[in-house]
Amino acid sequence: MAHVQRHPLAAQAAELLLNRIRAGEWMLGHKLPGETTLAAQLGVGRSTVREAIRELSGRGVLESRQGAGVFVTALDVVEDWDAVLRRADIVTVLEARIAIEAEGAALAAARRTPADLRAIWRALAARAETSSVEDLEHLVDADTAFHRTVVVAAHNDVLTGMFDAFVPRLRHAMVDMLRIRPLRDERADHHAHEVLLDAVRRRDRVAAAAASRVHLSALKDALV
Repeated sequence: MAHVQRHPLAAQAAELLLNRIRAGEWMLGHKLPGETTLAAQLGVGRSTVREAIRELSGRGVLESRQGAGVFVTALDVVEDWDAVLRRADIVTVLEARIAIEAEGAALAAARRTPADLRAIWRALAARAETSSVEDLEHLVDADTAFHRTVVVAAHNDVLTGMFDAFVPRLRHAMVDMLRIRPLRDERADHHAHEVLLDAVRRRDRVAAAAASRVHLSALKDALV
């Protein structure tokens, strides 16, 4: 069993506990041993263990439940989107977009209101007025706005929050990508968006998800 060697003790104790969780010693939802046991294992006092547990609770990894004990609520510390995106390549992020937007499109087909449909129509019309030849940045912005209206029509705040958390941060990467690899056929690309809108309008969940997946997968394939 690894013991804490240096100060500050609580931070190191927290890191040792986190490493044991990452290694699979305690699974998601499992209860940690008591403070006395952990203190003996780590070679620190109970107050240090309590502080380490507080730190990991603040980072979302542990949860102290009154009268029940301390439970594992995550298997690692979740980084913020900025840190993740700094390391991610554009293909990786497009894969995440496919996951979010395909489900978002399916839910939009089921839940969209007349107002949602009007917003999607307007966003598509605005997109149609732009050209990558004339204004690449404007096209990327108009495209993002269109895709966001579809996700918003899903009426799921978590999906919308995920879209807003990282898709706008892709803006420069998308512009750079399209400068290097221009769209082969802008009319065909725009038609793919019309197909998505039509599926949402018809309340066809399967077709909406497929249209979103096919369009974004084609974009990804162009990069690979």
